[in-house]
Amino acid sequence: MSRYFIEVSYKGTNYSGFQVQDNANSIQEELEKALEIFYKQKFVLTGSSRTDAGVHARQNFFHFDTDLAIKEDVYNLNAILPYDIVVKQIFSVPDDAHSRFDAKSREYHYYIYQQKNPFLQDIAYFVPYTIDIKLLQQAAKEIMNHTDFTSFSKRNTQVNSFLCIIYMSEWVQEANCWVYKVKANRFLRGMVKGLVGTMLLVGKKKITLEEFKTVIESKDCTNADFSVSSDGLFLHEVLFH
Repeated sequence: MSRYFIEVSYKGTNYSGFQVQDNANSIQEELEKALEIFYKQKFVLTGSSRTDAGVHARQNFFHFDTDLAIKEDVYNLNAILPYDIVVKQIFSVPDDAHSRFDAKSREYHYYIYQQKNPFLQDIAYFVPYTIDIKLLQQAAKEIMNHTDFTSFSKRNTQVNSFLCIIYMSEWVQEANCWVYKVKANRFLRGMVKGLVGTMLLVGKKKITLEEFKTVIESKDCTNADFSVSSDGLFLHEVLFH
């Protein structure tokens, strides 16, 4: 058996998430289906970074094992896949390589826009309110001072640790959007949306920076705001080195 990595990119609007789920369409299901159609054999994929319903990815990975000779040309697979999923490359890796556990960091971007724009629908979050960007940037900087993100993990999450090492946390302007960029060794379920939603409370002056810090330190997810949509969230990059 040989092991392969698949690098993929997708628009998550039409999917219930990354992993296979009962009675719901997923990225993994579509990829496994396309591989089976092309190679006439079932495949079981293991994902690198789970994304929830509606979340997009510029880069994500799966791995699989097979006895077949896998073609690194991805043209035929992409012809089978829906328009909103793209295989960027397939490549062989050592037998012990793991798409999830070998990843050293993940980077997410969250896009917001403040002037109505039909071309940003589904790929950014519309915030038609006055926002103090300096306060947003200060809140993002405060996140760098913490490692326990229990407050930003959704309930019923099967994890043993809520500790994350944050390598980058900042708001920057790109074209018509403000973008929150966050990079860490790992992320908790719903964490980026929780961070963004709660930072926006700071930007709208509904809570102070000190209260934001208290939310983080409370280790209670009921104090965070997870209400922002998935539209603006992108898994930007997964690094293995």
